[in-house]
Parts: sequence; structure tokens; C-alpha cells
Amino acid sequence: MAGQVNIDLPRPRGEGQLRSEGPVIKVEHLTKRYGDKVVLDDISFELARGRVYVIMGPSGCGKSTLLRMMIGAEAPDAGRVLLDGVDITTADKRTREEARRKFGVLFQSSALLNGLTVAENVALPIAQHTDLLRSTIDLMVRLKLELVGMGDAADKFPYEISGGMKKRAGLARAIALDPAIVFYDEPSAGLDPVMVGVIDKLIKDLTSKLGITSVVITHEMPSIFRIADEAIMLYGGKIVFQGSPGALRNSSSPLVRQFINGDPEGPINAPRQLAELSERLFGSGRAPAGGAS
Repeated sequence: MAGQVNIDLPRPRGEGQLRSEGPVIKVEHLTKRYGDKVVLDDISFELARGRVYVIMGPSGCGKSTLLRMMIGAEAPDAGRVLLDGVDITTADKRTREEARRKFGVLFQSSALLNGLTVAENVALPIAQHTDLLRSTIDLMVRLKLELVGMGDAADKFPYEISGGMKKRAGLARAIALDPAIVFYDEPSAGLDPVMVGVIDKLIKDLTSKLGITSVVITHEMPSIFRIADEAIMLYGGKIVFQGSPGALRNSSSPLVRQFINGDPEGPINAPRQLAELSERLFGSGRAPAGGAS
């Protein structure tokens, strides 16, 4: 990729690094409801360090809800999330903030501040959470921008760069504090196929180069097979698949087969579409008396 350079960095150390030898993230019996709707139903899994995990599933299956609970932005109705051994669902504010320094997030919209340059956006978390000299911060920013191939865009504003460049700038900001974990919320959203490949390569390269754990929320099948060490598929509030990309490709589950093949008919959409159509037409979830059965 033009502008990207290879920088051999030692594995970062500091308060953003892991202290526990156990799982990086441990989700235990996580449950979340919105009114009568159960979005997550007794979800449990563990994530190890230094691997790329993809959390996948159809729209509305709870992927984003799960992400918000893993980063401590939303509380579950039951269960807990252990991040490096710390229960962020019940921790006090100080402990939760310390735990949050262990991860970075690439938001779907990139969430860059238009009034700041790309370099200033990347510098923001460093300036907020450290007392480093400005010259040291500037050096860290340049290194992070070079890692994602954005060294030449440091002085540009977000409105002056493309969607793909915004994603890369957002990624530079996500790794600004050398986190042990990076969460990616639909990193391919709104990008052309070539730029999707660029972002996928960055995820794999940074996971390897920085020794981080990457957690990617997506439903893009080409990306899943390119980057995942392990995939977790959600449907109906449950985990319906967890395993390697090879096992995913060879799964005999009708739910999994329909999703990875993009079939328009199958168990994922048929019951839901019928119920939604009936509700829109008749307002009661069933056909009127005398109608076709």
C-alpha cells in the first residue's frame, strides 16, 4: 500500500498491557433484553491474546450490543465481562477506566473530529491519558500514522480525505496508546472492495506486529475468511457457531450455510419476514379471519 512502511516495533509495554495470563476477554452468561426482546441470551466465550476474532451474524442479531458490553459502554441484565481478569460490568469508575486503557476502538464512522487534523485526532488520547512531552507525543503520532500508511496525511483535516483514509486514521487513533486489544466495529462499512482488502491487511499486520488481540464485528464474508483466526456467529440471541474459518466454510448448519452463501431463502429470514409482513398488513401478527392459512 502506498505510503505504508514496515516498522519493527518491540511489543509495547505499559499500563495498557495485559497483566493476567488467562483469557484476554472472558464473557460469562451474558444476557441483555430491550423490553420483551431478548437480544443476547446466556452468551459465554473466551478470547486469547494475539489472535483475530470475528463476531458475525445477520443484522439485529446482537453484534453491536455485545461490542458495547465488552467495552463497558452498556451494562448487561445478567452475566459479566472480564477484561484481563477485571469485571468491567461491576468495577468502580477508576478500575473501569484503567481497564479501558487496555483497548482501542475503531468505530464504524471512524468518529474523527472535523475541527482537528488527522495528527491532532491521533494525538488526542495520548494527550488526555499521559503526561508525555509534546515532542514525544508527536513522535508517537508519526509512528502510528506510518503504521497505517497515513504519514503523508498528518496535516489534513477529516473532510479533506476519503472514507478509506478516515478508517486508517481512526485505526491509528485506536492504537495510539499501544493497547493490548483493538475492537473494530464494521471496519469495511462504506468502502470499495480494494479498500476493504487494505483494511483487512492492516488488521492482520497490526495484530501480528503489535501482538494485540483484534475483535472484529462484521458480516462481510470475504473479510471473515481473510482475517479470522476464529469466528463466532450469533443468531437468535445465541452462539450458533464458534470455530476456525475452515470449520465455518465446511459447517453443515442450515443457519451458517445460508449466511455464508448469502442465500435469500432459509431459516434465517423466512420466519422473521413472514411475521413482520403479517404485522405490517394486519397489525396483529396473523392473517385476518377467512384469509388464507
